[in-house]
This record gives sequence, structure tokens and C-alpha cells, in this order.
Amino acid sequence: MSFKTALFALLSSPYLTSALPAPESPSYGSTFNVSACQLPTPNPLSDCPDNTLLVGPTSNAHFSTIQSAILSIPNNTTPYTILILPGNYTEQLNITRPGPLYLLGQTAHPYSPDNGNNQAGDNPGTKNGVVVIWHQATGTATTGTLDNAYTSTLTIAPTLNASLTGSGPDGNPVPPGTPFGNTDFRAYNIDFVNAYLPYSAGPSLALSVSYANAGFYGVGFFSYQDTVYVGKLASTFMRGGTVAGQTDFFYGFGTLWAQGISVLLRGCGGGITAWKGTNTTFVNKYGVYLHESVVRKANASLSIEHECALGRPWNAQMRSIFANCYLDDSIDPSGYIEWQDSDTRINFNTSMAEYHDYGPGFNLTGRLAAGNITKELTTQQYEPYSTPDKVFEYPLSGKFGNIAWIDPASYPQS
Repeated sequence: MSFKTALFALLSSPYLTSALPAPESPSYGSTFNVSACQLPTPNPLSDCPDNTLLVGPTSNAHFSTIQSAILSIPNNTTPYTILILPGNYTEQLNITRPGPLYLLGQTAHPYSPDNGNNQAGDNPGTKNGVVVIWHQATGTATTGTLDNAYTSTLTIAPTLNASLTGSGPDGNPVPPGTPFGNTDFRAYNIDFVNAYLPYSAGPSLALSVSYANAGFYGVGFFSYQDTVYVGKLASTFMRGGTVAGQTDFFYGFGTLWAQGISVLLRGCGGGITAWKGTNTTFVNKYGVYLHESVVRKANASLSIEHECALGRPWNAQMRSIFANCYLDDSIDPSGYIEWQDSDTRINFNTSMAEYHDYGPGFNLTGRLAAGNITKELTTQQYEPYSTPDKVFEYPLSGKFGNIAWIDPASYPQS
């Protein structure tokens, strides 16, 4: 599937002029057993719900590419599932529809919230049999200067405009009246890879989510620069997967909660996180929250001791919290860092914080010596950010508790 075809799917959405809805609370995920649908059987769809499409290289598959299956689905609120047989799929995926859509990788070892971190493995295909691969970057003389959105392996957004990163303090101005996109997107046991080059060579996204709710379970995202983008009005939840990168590889404007994942350092550049806060007329908690996760070098041969920063402020309203995370010795003693010496982007609005992190990469002396860049939160200060329902809000409302789209078995237990 060419990017031109995928881009047309974004631009041709009939919802381009719809008013922004407050997403309803879908219940599709409670109507069938996801793991049972994923298990290999003589009839692959025997334990799957109605409206399940089969993708793969076999004669009984409905489609041979994932994007062709996506494009066949009506742009409405009817729930659909796509079961994907093991293999490598070289294509870009674009999800514009508002209704629930689940992408399931067929596997004998389905994701379980009880199986700990790194269920996607250290490298693409090591645990998940379904791997979606693309090769594209931007922002350099070699790659050109297209918006970052054009590079992403997986994009979930109602329109092209909604997905654009843009530039400046506020990024791309999304047109008024842009519809909210998918209210309940989920992926299980799939690796998404942007394999442009084996080092940072400009933004090369594996994931882009904007104006949508998206959950990822046992999923891997692999790139080097800007691996995961969580854009405006995006709510994204991850559990039991892997995110690998080198430079600013969690970035965005929206809200990301990652629980029990492995953060693999393929090198050190910029920071692990880089976020832009947004001024709103209501209280918001846009930011990136990593909980009970493992942050470590991608392989033992890397010589990056004390070189990787937890993050740096994309603008001065950045919010990033690492809570109860294991940090290996790759982490800079200061924790977070300034954007750069001549443009620190740090003021009283900046929240770059930790709560009860541990391991050789947690150096309280080093944090204190760097001044007030990294904030060590007390239990009272951490409490307003301690569970997903406290940070995920309904679009443009200031009302928190937007969590019905999260797999309930994966919701963190207090």
C-alpha cells in the first residue's frame, strides 16, 4: 500500500466537516474474548466476533494487506476487528473511522496483563509474529522537509490536518470543527517498525495518534527518532509492550499513559520524552506518564553510561512523570535536562518529575546538583496523576475519567 493511497484515505473521510463530538463509552471490548480470537486454530475466525476480517498470505484470508482491509470497513460507528496472520507487512496504516477497530496479531502467546514488561521483545518479531514495517524519515537534506506525520508506520487520526505535528510553540493549527476520530482503537501483539536507518536520521515515527483514543497491549514500537507521537486531543494507553528509540522518542501534545512497558535505549540523543503543553480554558493534564516500567539500554554492547536524559522540554509547559520505574545506568545523573543551553524552555510551568524511581540510574545527589530541573514528587504531589482516570479527559471538556476505551483487564489496580 503506497503512502499516496493511504493519504487519500485520510483526505477522503466524509467526516471532515463534522462537529467535534464527545466520544461515547463503547463496550465492544467486553463482548468477546480477544485472546481466544488470537489463538491459531484450523478455522482462524472460529472464536472471533462478527465483522472480523482476516488478513494474511493464505487463500482463506479476505485481504493480503492490512490497509486494504481497513479501507474496506465503513466509516461509521459499527465495531470491526481485523485478525492478522503472522508475517511481515510492508505498508503504512491509516485509521480515520470513528467506530471501534481492533487489530489483533495471531499468536499462540497472546498478551496478558499478568506477564510483566517487554511482551513485544527487544527487537521486532522476537515475540510478536506480526510485524508492520515502513521506511521513511523527514527533516534533513536527504529526506526532505515534509511534516513528521508523513513518516508514520501507523496513524490514527480523523483527518490529515489533525495528524500534522507542525512547528512553533503550538504546532499545527487544527481547523475548528475537525471531528474526533476513533473512540476505541486497540492493537494486540503487533510490532510497528520505522526502519529508515539504524540511527537517528530525522523524525521517523512508528506511531502517530491525534484526536482519538488508542490502546496498545503487548505491542512494540521501534524507531530511532520520534518513535511515538501522541498529538492533540489524543489519549493513548500502553501496557506490556516495548518502545525503542534514541532521540525524543516519546513526544507530543496529548496524554500518554504507559504501564509495565520496556523502554529500550538504542542510543542517547535529546531525551526519552519531549512534550508540548497547551493553554486551555479548562484544567488539563496533557503529558506523558510512565509507570512501573523498565528503562534500559537496548543491548549490552552500547556504551551509554550516564548519557541518556529522561526528557527535555519541547516547550516550557512540558509535563512528564516517571513513576516507580527501574532505570539502568544509562540515565544522566541529572534526570531531565534543558532543551539546550541557549534556550532552556524551563519555567514555573514546567513539570519534569519522578516518583519513587529506582535502580542504578536513579541518582538523588545528581538530581539535586542539577538544580530544580527534575522534581522529586511527594505522595501528595503525585496523587493527582496516580491513575489513568485522573489524567485522561473527554475532549475539550476538562472532565476527567475518559477510560472506557481501555481494556479493563489491563487497567492498573490500586
